Amino acid sequence: MTLSQAIAPLQERLARSGIAEPRIAALVSGGVDSSVVVHLLCAAGYRPTLFYIQIGMEERGFADCSWEDDLEIVQHLARRYDCPLEVVSLHEEYWASVVQYTIDTVKKGLTPNPDMMCNKLIKFGCFEEKWGHDFDFIATGHYATTCYEGDQLYLSTAPDPVKDQTDFLAQINFAQVSKLLFPTGHLLKSEVRQLAEEAHLLSAKRKDSQGICFLGKVNYNEFIERALGTREGLIIERETGKVLGKHRGYWFHTIGQRKGLGLSGGPWFVVKKNIRRNIILVSQGYDPADQYGEHVVMEQCDFISLDPWSRAASLAAGTKVVVPPAERQPIAVSFKIRHTPEFTRGVLSYDPATGYRIDSTEPIQGIAPGQYAVVYSEDHRLCFGSGMITKGF
Repeated sequence: MTLSQAIAPLQERLARSGIAEPRIAALVSGGVDSSVVVHLLCAAGYRPTLFYIQIGMEERGFADCSWEDDLEIVQHLARRYDCPLEVVSLHEEYWASVVQYTIDTVKKGLTPNPDMMCNKLIKFGCFEEKWGHDFDFIATGHYATTCYEGDQLYLSTAPDPVKDQTDFLAQINFAQVSKLLFPTGHLLKSEVRQLAEEAHLLSAKRKDSQGICFLGKVNYNEFIERALGTREGLIIERETGKVLGKHRGYWFHTIGQRKGLGLSGGPWFVVKKNIRRNIILVSQGYDPADQYGEHVVMEQCDFISLDPWSRAASLAAGTKVVVPPAERQPIAVSFKIRHTPEFTRGVLSYDPATGYRIDSTEPIQGIAPGQYAVVYSEDHRLCFGSGMITKGF
């Protein structure tokens, strides 16, 4: 991958905007992806303003969320490319919108998706409200792309299926995606590393961050324990009622989980949680209905651009058509219910009384209420949007 090849999609997207001198904000973290974003923007002839967002977890007692190393790399990046740098604080907003959401969702016995909320409410929500109005575009290192069908812009998947992050972006709205640039989204991770090494970036060999967006180096269970404490309960086999062991609180476990239970003779899967009695029910798979389902129910599904029905009608008509909910017949899609490279085929339907439902073409393991089902086109290319799962069976 040459530098000219790497910047071509970026140049095409910006040229299509018709803005002669676009004002670009680049959200940088100190990692290799956002560093290469800055490198590509500057190579394409732009001078972005860099923003490093402080979320302030260390102010809440999480001393192991140190950001000094990240900021040092970001400051070096700004100096090297002669880009303005702003270090901005979203401490309170982050805690209220993302961290507290995670705590509250787990306490209800549901499975949260803080990364999705971070993108929707912080990176492209609070940031846009406070600083985004000064810029035409916001560039990030997400592994995602955008594409046009006619004049309609869509969020689309990255060619690297393992790194693709459209499922974490599936709650953003059209106004947000229309301002987003993903300069590295069309690249494989290996190509991003190659470009970073050729440019001698400080982050070229830096390891990828792992885990939930706000936790940094903090272990997820350690975070949950700090927030909710521990409360001993029983682990019971679903089929027999036999007590197999004990757990430290239902909030440490999610439907479909198979690791971290401390049980022998497995594999064991969490198939149900009794919140009131603090009991975890597990199964080895004697009853597939306990572990697998073929139907995902969502009361609401939020679409980013055109929904799949309107897209199909627009393609057939050759012009934009919006299909009202009452006329939406079952339509073939692909989907995900967790972050994974694999897609599952299914049929999406809408009922005014019950909301949206996906009927899968194959059994899917561990449908967890609280998580989001992300809806894609049949060919996995377009990400239509997502809805929170209320029920799986």
